[in-house]
Amino acid sequence: MATDAAATKFQNPADFRPDFHPEKISSTTSYDGLHFWQYMISGSIAGLVEHMAMFPVDTVKTHMQAIGSCPIKSVSVTHVLNSLLKSEGPAALYRGIAAMALGAGPAHAVHFSFYEVCKKHLSRDNPNSSIAHAVSGVCATVASDAVFTPMDMVKQRLQLGSDSVYKGVWDCVKRVVREEGFGAFYASYRTTVLMNAPFTAVYFTIYEAAKKGLMEISPDSVNDERWVVHATAGAAAGALAAAVTTPLDVVKTQLQCQGVCGCDRFKSGSIGDVIRAILQKDGYRGLMRGWIPRMLFHSPAAAISWSTYEASKSFFHKLNSNSNSDNVT
Repeated sequence: MATDAAATKFQNPADFRPDFHPEKISSTTSYDGLHFWQYMISGSIAGLVEHMAMFPVDTVKTHMQAIGSCPIKSVSVTHVLNSLLKSEGPAALYRGIAAMALGAGPAHAVHFSFYEVCKKHLSRDNPNSSIAHAVSGVCATVASDAVFTPMDMVKQRLQLGSDSVYKGVWDCVKRVVREEGFGAFYASYRTTVLMNAPFTAVYFTIYEAAKKGLMEISPDSVNDERWVVHATAGAAAGALAAAVTTPLDVVKTQLQCQGVCGCDRFKSGSIGDVIRAILQKDGYRGLMRGWIPRMLFHSPAAAISWSTYEASKSFFHKLNSNSNSDNVT
């Protein structure tokens, strides 16, 4: 009887879709019951909450990585923080936050939605495939960096310069276009992708593995996926991935902030040229500038981002469930 049942079940290849319920899932819905636009909104909310909460740490990191930036000469976290607070007060820690808000929302919407879609197709046969998670993360990074890089450049320039340098987001955009050309917005795109590709590959691989391991510790919560699971897994993944990719992040900051507030200018956007300049000026330690605030940023930021993202997804799951119940009724 078991053989007959199996033959009946797989008689039509089109029926080989685990847990597929066409009456509940439309053609625009992803593999776990959410629409593409719901992933985008969840990702956008997660990105905004993450960057708003951690923005002061990001400002400190930018100053530490921008070799030659004024008025800060020390690479110590406490010295940078004290210098900023003494020179301009707490407001200095939030300079450029408007540019971040304009870029982070759309970029994270693209990032999370691309990740979910790629993971759906690449891990169809093996939902726990580390390779599928890593490749999905890289694809998401390439797409989201194309959206975020211009505003990230504006954000970092505003973080470094006082009001006498740029009067705001729009003033910075206009001056960059007029003085350096549109290409300046993407001067660091190649470096950003080369940095974020391994970052995201490590990040998503560790995140998915840590989440799976944490949930296996408590089998009763496997179907629950509590926020603490996502927060803990995200924090571990963010810290390790941030430490590994710090040198390329330093290069990215140098390219985005060149010529601003005393920062060096480079004749080309070559990663090798920037690395050689950093090594000549500050040695190998120069490539690890800002690794402490970078880890302090990405560890809690990842925890905030994933817990917010999963909370938003849970909201949409309930919304869709209630909508389906009303339709059946």
